[in-house]
Amino acid sequence: MTISGVNGTGQRRPTMKEVAARAGVALKTVSRVVNEEPNVSPELTAKVQAAIKELNYTPNESARMLRRGKTGTIAVVIRDIGDPFFASLGRAVELWARSSGSVVMIGLTDEDPDRERDVCLEFVARRPDALIMAPIGETQEYLAPHVDAGMAVVTIDRPAHGIEADAVLADNAGGIDQAIDHLVRQGHRRIAYLGDDERIFTARERVVAYRAAMARHRIEVDEDLVHLSEPTTEGIGITLSAVLDRPEPATALLSANNMTTAEVLRGLAGRRDQVALVSFDDLALGDLLSPGLTAVAQSADVMARTAIQLMTERLPEPHRPGRTVRVPVKLTIRGSGEIPPAG
Repeated sequence: MTISGVNGTGQRRPTMKEVAARAGVALKTVSRVVNEEPNVSPELTAKVQAAIKELNYTPNESARMLRRGKTGTIAVVIRDIGDPFFASLGRAVELWARSSGSVVMIGLTDEDPDRERDVCLEFVARRPDALIMAPIGETQEYLAPHVDAGMAVVTIDRPAHGIEADAVLADNAGGIDQAIDHLVRQGHRRIAYLGDDERIFTARERVVAYRAAMARHRIEVDEDLVHLSEPTTEGIGITLSAVLDRPEPATALLSANNMTTAEVLRGLAGRRDQVALVSFDDLALGDLLSPGLTAVAQSADVMARTAIQLMTERLPEPHRPGRTVRVPVKLTIRGSGEIPPAG
């Protein structure tokens, strides 16, 4: 345990006043050197820096940043740290924070709008410089007073509503187009779509893109092959039976997110080589499956870096108009999406 005024070895921390006494300068001079303020002569700066080194003085970084109106803290609010996409996002932000001397707070919403609001308000009460979040609620207007006060907000995967914020989104429509085009080239027309709850922004964009892509290929959508629900083992099992165990079964599956894909692979055990599968979102071990997983890959690292860039640009201009950046996705072919229709 570390007690205020005591360092990790149990020794009392030297004070700024003691640094001033050792350097033979005024206390205000030490403060100016520590806070990197101008108008301190090189000679006095050298004396203060020598005293700091001799006493092993460590400035109170929190107090210094608060005086500058900054806390050096970034809040990250995401759905689920167990989701590979969001786990990669959290890690990318943490690595950036570590290199920049910032601290990250991570909170989880579990796709619950009330939980999102509670977590965000709890975090912003701690005065973070910025908030990176994957919104789930219909509006984030509850953050408006904090945005008006200068807090930078960047959303990732989904846009915000009710506040001025930047957004980093995947090219959902482009990814679905790539998946459908690929399956049609393999000869498929009965392509089942397995997606998440349509209230979720990404789920909504992707199913709309699926219908548009099918229409572009002049393929009528069989609504019995479209299933939108939370990806549970039991639920996906029922869905697979509904689309595969029927007189005219689907010959291909388009799984619209990695959590659904994981359950689809579990449900297809023993017959993965009988139906084509393309996933929107890759899986960490997708290349080790048999057949390998054909997937539309979105890069959490690229999205995180883009969010961080937008955040650093917004910090000095917190009231500028919001920007939206669409990050490209890429179809990775490994075998599961190349299984031809039976017969």
